[in-house]
Amino acid sequence: MKVGIIGFGRLGKLISKYLEEDFTVEVYDINQDVKEDVEALGCRFKSLDEVCKNPIVIPFVPMNKFESVIKEIAPKLSKDALLVDVCSVKEMPVEVMKKHLPESVSILATHPMFGPDSAGETLFGTKIAVCPVRIEDKLYQKICAFMRFHGIKVIETTASEHDKQISHSLLLTHMIGRTLMDMDAKKLAIDTKGYRRLLKILKTVENDSWELFADMNEHNKYAKETREEFLASFNKVIKRLED
Repeated sequence: MKVGIIGFGRLGKLISKYLEEDFTVEVYDINQDVKEDVEALGCRFKSLDEVCKNPIVIPFVPMNKFESVIKEIAPKLSKDALLVDVCSVKEMPVEVMKKHLPESVSILATHPMFGPDSAGETLFGTKIAVCPVRIEDKLYQKICAFMRFHGIKVIETTASEHDKQISHSLLLTHMIGRTLMDMDAKKLAIDTKGYRRLLKILKTVENDSWELFADMNEHNKYAKETREEFLASFNKVIKRLED
């Protein structure tokens, strides 16, 4: 089986490394300089047209570029191809894929809830959310079984439920982490276990781009409500102290 990867950023590189163990992986990136890194993993660096001919295609692109990329590759995809997205929101990409992809192309929406910092050594114990949008059950079950075999916990959900929950579990974490970064929080000689746990939150977000943080907030319709809820609770605590 062959898999096509579009985008060789941090997550694209990580997933390519693991997929190469079981598949022939062909990679396209707009940056030609990554060719050596691609080939060092045992993958093949190809043109966009060649990558789109694979039976499974996975775009690893920023969410603000997702629709333009889907529109570009839609006519290049093979008939009966499977398109798998990996965005950290789900309603927006599902809507985009259903709108622009031919009916013959299957769609599986996913959110790998791990990255290079948490799964650099192994996938065992990680989680992935999956939304079977338009895919034959036999293929879907085969993909889920493959991921479970590699130690990944598969969580089937809807795009809406995913975005509701992730607005708290991920966006809130990133917001706290970004705030700690802005405060220049760092290790201290006089600290507590609780403070060290806070620094772990910072570590989970400091290698991610601001673009990703902004996109998660812009494209998740529940994000604003979560931010306002957090700020209201924070201000309530401050007011109680001042009173």
